[in-house]
Amino acid sequence: MLFVLIWIAVLAASIMLFKYAAGTLSILKPNMLSISFYYSLLVSSFIGSIFIVTDTDHYYMIHKIKDEEVRIIGFFIICAVMFFLPLIMSIVSRLAGFKAEKEFEDYLNAPVVLPFEGRRNEFALLFSALSFICLLAVAYTMIKLDKIPLLELLKGSTNLGELRIEASRGFKGNVLVRNIFAIALTPVLSLVAYVYYVRTRAPHWHVLFLALFGASILIMTYDLAKSPVFFYFISFILLKIYVGTLRFNWKRVFLYGFLGSSLLILMYIFIQGANSLDAFLGYNKGPIGRLIFAQISPTYMHLDYFGDVVPYLYGQSFPGIISDLYNMDQVRSGRIAMMHFFPARIEDGTGGVLNTLFVAEAFANYSYLGVFLSILYIGVLIQVLYICFLRLPKNPVFLSLFIYFTINIPRTLVGGFVDFIVNPIWLIVTAALLGSLFVVRLRLEATAFMKRKGEIGR
Repeated sequence: MLFVLIWIAVLAASIMLFKYAAGTLSILKPNMLSISFYYSLLVSSFIGSIFIVTDTDHYYMIHKIKDEEVRIIGFFIICAVMFFLPLIMSIVSRLAGFKAEKEFEDYLNAPVVLPFEGRRNEFALLFSALSFICLLAVAYTMIKLDKIPLLELLKGSTNLGELRIEASRGFKGNVLVRNIFAIALTPVLSLVAYVYYVRTRAPHWHVLFLALFGASILIMTYDLAKSPVFFYFISFILLKIYVGTLRFNWKRVFLYGFLGSSLLILMYIFIQGANSLDAFLGYNKGPIGRLIFAQISPTYMHLDYFGDVVPYLYGQSFPGIISDLYNMDQVRSGRIAMMHFFPARIEDGTGGVLNTLFVAEAFANYSYLGVFLSILYIGVLIQVLYICFLRLPKNPVFLSLFIYFTINIPRTLVGGFVDFIVNPIWLIVTAALLGSLFVVRLRLEATAFMKRKGEIGR
């Protein structure tokens, strides 16, 4: 009963703090912080924690933990995240003079402005060239696969798990081309193209959007991953809300929820082979179990394994660009945990990494100090990003980047801590889009300078 009371008190405090930091937690007005709260923390982490600490989870991953005290330790660590993360965000807001509710509402209602008035063709040309490169990268990815899992599913193949891992880890082409231009950039460019098409109704933007949209769907489903395509559709819902072409209401929330749930069930039937009612309705099985237990259980496994069974990693999880400076082999804690708890999956090629709440990887590297510092760092980083985007001009590029981070930050919160330290994909996506604006702006200023110089010469 004590744990339940603590859980309720922390939830109440977390809701108030997140509402202050975000401006609103209304489902009808989704934003970066509200999605992080509902998806990454409440559903994927906090709900499962009360079942685990009261030993009522009956989840197969938790059964692998040897030290039962980890249930209590994990519970209080997750409670700390729920309370201190939004508290730090709220402190940042106060220091920045950020009026969350007003500034978010103003941004939501502001019209989208198109940069380079009268000279947009130059940006369109540069953007089209970048889009063409990304489309080629998607085609290149498909060509370099021995077998495309999505195609094999349609053929009736039964070894889909192995094919998915092979498509990801056994890719024979250039991984950078696939990860950067095909997987990362293509969906973001489709968002930009959509905004330009909505605002201009120009045929070339329509064609470009359709090509990028189709390529994005393909690159997100070819390996039979379920979550990327869901988040891609959510990004479009957010974009339409922010652009003003979609008025969100409860009727649409239930409709989209029903369609999403139906698609998820179909994917479980055809990909996972689930065919019983219990597989869908059990709180610790199927889609529900995956939502409330699958993401948070590896946190407890990290607490059980690192420090007691094996030494802490002390920075080995950091990207190669950092670990190489200290002569360390780069390895993710989620991969090590998978190798320890599910060795059979590693051997048969169906095991990847055990992604979980960011504090798990921080703990695996620096124990409880890592947990504290990760909460502090990520709270500051996310709130600064949120404030910056709401204060930037609402043009297609900045808006699309805002949507990109609104979707990817919640996903990364339950993916790993080091991705918030150095994330090459985030940096490249941002540089590619901002670079396009910078190049055109530089060209316009150079043209204006030469024109002024010519007038002075006369």
